Amino acid sequence: MTARIEHLVTEGTFSLDGGTWALENNVWIVGDETECVVIDAAHNADAILAAVGDRRLLAVVSTHGHNDHIGAAGAVASARDAPVWLHPDDRMLWDVIYPELAPTANLADGQRIEVAGIELQVIHTPGHSPGSVCLYAPALGTLFSGDTLFHGGPGATGRSYSDFPTIIESITTKLLTLPAETVVKTGHGESTSIGAEAPDLADWIARGH
Repeated sequence: MTARIEHLVTEGTFSLDGGTWALENNVWIVGDETECVVIDAAHNADAILAAVGDRRLLAVVSTHGHNDHIGAAGAVASARDAPVWLHPDDRMLWDVIYPELAPTANLADGQRIEVAGIELQVIHTPGHSPGSVCLYAPALGTLFSGDTLFHGGPGATGRSYSDFPTIIESITTKLLTLPAETVVKTGHGESTSIGAEAPDLADWIARGH
């Protein structure tokens, strides 16, 4: 197995509900020397394209439709003639940023994405947004959680299209059932693991975020 995970941190802004916040995003690239996929093309298309290099870009996969996670998706995909995949339940968020450009294809729960001899399994995890997904790579022992699960708790649910009980249901039934040693590569901040986060579920529910 030659598949590997590469990591970029890009800087930009997140805007929703009339507010704008500066933040850093994690961009994950999964592949080998000849092909790869980009998970969440955030902010800086030039930096992402430089990291991809001359490899074949199989797809830009968006864990959800918030502008900080898709802001560079159009430019990256166009530069390499690659498809952009997004869950259809987040199309209303996508359309704010790309009113004249539709995603190439819809992500679906249970879908398998093949790259560099491994599979990324699509897990629909609504809550942070209706179309949020995570990508599970069993061969790498890794979950790419987008903004569904972080070190210290679930993703934010205080803005439009989000719901706290829904994200808790997603995390409980679809993520905490994965092996405890699964590494969680998040959309922002540091990585964690399923085993490190699972014991705190009751505390998250009690605090309500």
